Amino acid sequence: MIKSPRIIVLYGGVGSEREVSLQSGEAIAQALHSSFQVEALLLESEALPDSLRSDEHVVFPALHGSFGEDGQLQALLEAASIHCCGSDAPASRLCMDKAATKAIARDLGIAVPEAITFDGADTPLADAIIEQLGASLVIKPADQGSSVGLHFTEHRSALGVTLSGLRSGNWLIEQRIRGRELTVGVLKGAAMGVVEIVSQSGVYDYKAKYTTGSTDYHFPAEIEPAIEAKVKDHAEQIFDACGCRDFARIDFLLDGARPYFLEINTLPGLTATSLLPKSASCVGFDFEQLAAELVAPAIGRFQKGGAA
Repeated sequence: MIKSPRIIVLYGGVGSEREVSLQSGEAIAQALHSSFQVEALLLESEALPDSLRSDEHVVFPALHGSFGEDGQLQALLEAASIHCCGSDAPASRLCMDKAATKAIARDLGIAVPEAITFDGADTPLADAIIEQLGASLVIKPADQGSSVGLHFTEHRSALGVTLSGLRSGNWLIEQRIRGRELTVGVLKGAAMGVVEIVSQSGVYDYKAKYTTGSTDYHFPAEIEPAIEAKVKDHAEQIFDACGCRDFARIDFLLDGARPYFLEINTLPGLTATSLLPKSASCVGFDFEQLAAELVAPAIGRFQKGGAA
């Protein structure tokens, strides 16, 4: 008889995206309860719970940002031979680096906004940035998610004020593409439905993401079939080239008929109303069915044995 593992949902964490993780963890644990033995464990430090067992458990990391999506947790789990849902440590580390994933997309021939990266302790001059990229810019952490630390500037003075407030961390400044915001979930290497995000403010920032009623979503997105096919193809190529596993969500901006790759999220938000479930609903999965699909590959790896 093939052994069925207990699913351990790790959520919370110590990073800036803890509140989002609390919502994801509670939602995914509840969705999994109908089909699996599930235990939700709240993380309060950057360490594995002592109760985890490689011969009994599969971990679902409902964590976002640092110690969750950045590969640190995955590396600890792999060292302990504990199977984990989602991408492995190297792919997770890579995909947290927006500049590195943009370079991969560029090598694939996929459009990306022109950008520069820098350390917050050594910010470039505003005039030099504008000379290279223009005045309409997006400034964001190069290795965070959920639009934490996102800034938009349209002129030199605003850019200077924003730069003066940065003290540390890795940052990315890119040309602002004024297009339609699209995202697509990828499940086991195959793109699902394309979702369009329409923020009432015109900016899809943290407030727009998490304030009820501030953003409309169209799923599937009302775009030409050829554009839809291109977005899905780009998403699958990037997923594969970044070495991703099981699932991810990939974000684009559509300028006319040209999709620009923005970033890949290896552990996207996972409440019933998050973007990945919206994408999955386009191909017929409700939230409980999606939850089962998300854990199925890791359960298969657990049952086959071998390396985590």
